[in-house]
Amino acid sequence: MAGRKKILVIDDEAWLREMVQMALRQRGYDVILAENGATGIELARRELPDLILCDVNMEKVDGYLTLSALRNEPATAAIPFILMTGLADNAGMRHGMELGADDYLPKPFTIEALYAAIEARLRKAQLLREESERRLADLRHAISLALPHELRTPLNGIIAYGEIFKNDAETLTPAEIAEMGQVISASARRLERLVENFLIYAQIELLRTDADRVNALRSARTPNAARIIETRAWEQARAAQRDGDLELSLADATVPMSEEYLGKVVDEIVENAFKFSPRGTRVCVRFEVTPDTLTLSVSDTGRGFSTEQIARVGAYMQFDRKMHEQQGLGLGLTIAKQLTELHGGSLTISSARDQGTTIRVQLPHPAAT
Repeated sequence: MAGRKKILVIDDEAWLREMVQMALRQRGYDVILAENGATGIELARRELPDLILCDVNMEKVDGYLTLSALRNEPATAAIPFILMTGLADNAGMRHGMELGADDYLPKPFTIEALYAAIEARLRKAQLLREESERRLADLRHAISLALPHELRTPLNGIIAYGEIFKNDAETLTPAEIAEMGQVISASARRLERLVENFLIYAQIELLRTDADRVNALRSARTPNAARIIETRAWEQARAAQRDGDLELSLADATVPMSEEYLGKVVDEIVENAFKFSPRGTRVCVRFEVTPDTLTLSVSDTGRGFSTEQIARVGAYMQFDRKMHEQQGLGLGLTIAKQLTELHGGSLTISSARDQGTTIRVQLPHPAAT
C-alpha cells in the first residue's frame, strides 16, 4: 500500500506484538506498540495512528474498555479499530460492534489475513475521508455561491429605497411610498428568515450533543396538530400567492413536538413544495394517524430531485441554482430533517426528475411511546 500509515498494536503478549510489528514493517507500515490497554489509550491520544489493532483479553483495561474510551473522544473516535481475540463468539463480537469496532481478527491468524483486514479498513477510511472532503468542497462552493446573493439582494432593496426616502421624500406620492414600503418590508422579512434559520440551525447542532435536552425536547406535546398544520400551510400558500393550489387532508392528533418546532417543520416543507413547483399545480398536505405513527406528507408535481441530490440534502446545499432562481441558503430541509430526528422521527424524500416530490415526516404516536 502506498504511503506510510501508522498502526498502533495493543496486546499484552510480547511475542505477538513483535510478530505483528515485524510483519507490518515488512509491508511498509510504521508500527507503535503498547503492552496494555491503558498505555494504548495514551499512545492513541498522542500519536493519532491511522489504525488500531487491539487484543480483547487483557488485564484491567481490556479491548472493550480501550475501544469505548477512544470512541468517546473526538480526536480518536474515527480511527479504524480492529479487535483481536481467540474467543470470537457471537455475543462478544456483537458487543464489540456495538461499541464501535470496525472488524474482528480471530486468533490465530495468518499474515495474509492480517494484511487483508488492515488494508480493507484503511481503504474504507480513505474512501470516507474522500467523501467528507468532497462534501466539504460542495459546502464551500454552495456557501460562496449563495451567501453573498442572499445577504445582498434584500439589503440592496432596503438601502436603495431608504436613500430615496431620505433624499426625495417630498416628491413621492402616497402610492409610491406604499409600494416602496412594501418592498422594504418584504426584504426585511427575507433577512429575518435568513437570520432565524442560522440561529435555529446552530441551536439544533448544540441540542444534538446534549442527551438531557433532547429528552426534554421529546417530552413536549402539541394538541390539535391539524389546526397548526392548516394555519401554517395556508400562510405559505398566501406567501407564494398560490392560495388556489393548496389541498389539505388532515386528521387530528397530539404531536410529540412543541408548537414552535412543528410549525417550523411545516413551514419548511410546504414552502419547499411551492418553491419547486409551477403555479397552477396542486400542493397536497396530508396528516395521517395510526396507533403507532403520525405522518405528515407534502406532495407536489414540480421538477423534482435526482437520487444523488436527495442524498446530498444538507446545510447550505441548493440544487441547479444557476438554472433556477432560488431564495434561501438551502437550510430549510436540513432544519426540518434534524428537528424530526431530534424528536425520534424520520424525514424521507421520494422524488424523480420532472415528476414531483413527496416529503414524509413520521413521528411516533405519543400513545405508543
